[in-house]
Amino acid sequence: MIKQLTILAENNIRSVDKAKEKTKTQFLYSKVINEGKKNKAKILKMCKRERYFLPFLVALVLFFLSFCVNGMHFVLVHGGLHGAWCWYKVANKLKSEGHNVTTLDMAACGVNPKQRQEVHSVSEYNEPLMTFMASLPPEEKVILVGHSLGGLSASIAMENYPEKISVAVFITATVVSQNLTYPAFLQERRRRLISLNLDEFFILDGVNKAPILSSLGVELLASRFYQLTSNEDLTLAFCLVRPLPPITSDVKLLMKQTAVTKYKNGRVSKVFIISEKDNLHTEDFQRWVIESTGPYAEVKVIKDSDHMVMFSKPKKLSFELLKIAYKY
Repeated sequence: MIKQLTILAENNIRSVDKAKEKTKTQFLYSKVINEGKKNKAKILKMCKRERYFLPFLVALVLFFLSFCVNGMHFVLVHGGLHGAWCWYKVANKLKSEGHNVTTLDMAACGVNPKQRQEVHSVSEYNEPLMTFMASLPPEEKVILVGHSLGGLSASIAMENYPEKISVAVFITATVVSQNLTYPAFLQERRRRLISLNLDEFFILDGVNKAPILSSLGVELLASRFYQLTSNEDLTLAFCLVRPLPPITSDVKLLMKQTAVTKYKNGRVSKVFIISEKDNLHTEDFQRWVIESTGPYAEVKVIKDSDHMVMFSKPKKLSFELLKIAYKY
């Protein structure tokens, strides 16, 4: 009898344990189901929120990219003897990044139809740039870049159209300010550097014959302008350079047409890019220009570059121009 009671008690205990285990399992299952429902609700809520957020984010990114592309317009101005053609590497790089680029031929330069004997003053020489600046919409601003003598053109454009320029970039350039006139610049350059008569670069045989690059011109281009540039680009220069028009003969007119003021020219932010191994404008001379025509928002140095930075270091120059554009 006792044995039967013991077996019955044990069976009852097992039944109770099974019932507890079943209840516990059902509780855990119920908990998992409830947690799943909660997570599902959270996921659905998150997806619903992101359904509206993602299109907004995409639209915001597209707007930002559109602003960057359409809001950045580079205007590249060449130096003496050269033309818009000298910017082809830099222009291509800037365009490949989605920016607008305008390269201009000054009067009697590049493929501009005027002949050098038809251009007698700085104003006539700079007419293509001034005409372009005047044509810009009132709300548009450009990044104005001047190389070498193109810096003089940029300085005058800053005086005439300061409201249309977000920043002016001078690359181993001629610069004038309220503190330094162009005749004073020329005088100091003659004192510090080798005196170059650019007319001697060419054989000029009358107005009806095209100028021919002289042997002296070939030598000076190779040693002073292009000493770190590839032979291919140097050969291109031999084919395309043109003599500079006689824009400095009338000193009084020169002084008048290149005068700038702090009120207009001085309103525009300026950046100077030094070419470290320039054999035409030495680094020492470039730093004198910076000291005489400041203040500058920034001064940058491109190492191992000659006077024609756009040929000897096109990628580095393009990179610096992009950084400047994004900043200003």
